Amino acid sequence: MAKILILSDTHSYLDPRLEKHIKAANQVWHAGDIGEIKVMDDIEAIKPLIAVHGNIDDHIVKAEYPLNQVFSVNGRKVVITHIAGYPSRYKPRALELIRQERPDLFICGHSHILKIMFDKKLNHLHINPGAAGKRGNHIVQTAIQLTITKQGEFKDLQIIELEKML
Repeated sequence: MAKILILSDTHSYLDPRLEKHIKAANQVWHAGDIGEIKVMDDIEAIKPLIAVHGNIDDHIVKAEYPLNQVFSVNGRKVVITHIAGYPSRYKPRALELIRQERPDLFICGHSHILKIMFDKKLNHLHINPGAAGKRGNHIVQTAIQLTITKQGEFKDLQIIELEKML
């Protein structure tokens, strides 16, 4: 069983209230707009991390984390990228990536808007965890917890909401 914490848009800030969620996970996945590389160093000091860079990330972050991640967990194919849109409104690059990779789980960030929906047309679970950082127009900082069982089932999906700190 794999317990995953999904983050995006930290924008150089790792909220200390997320530490207990990081510790409870087996892995952390980050969908871009990391900001300072220290955010990733702090996460990796606690748990394994898979991440992509976003549009605000500098050359240091981009050298460490790719534009896309494609991997499998318990028989389920996962694709992570930063800018993608959402079902029926995907950006052309994201749509091409989805059609090429045919993921079971597609994760993106960028919008700061939490979205969890099943894309019936392209047959995958779409997750945008919203924004875990302080910067942006979101009112609530959010993240997602998800378990992928050994049989490949998505279970125990939970939304983590943190009142936005000023």
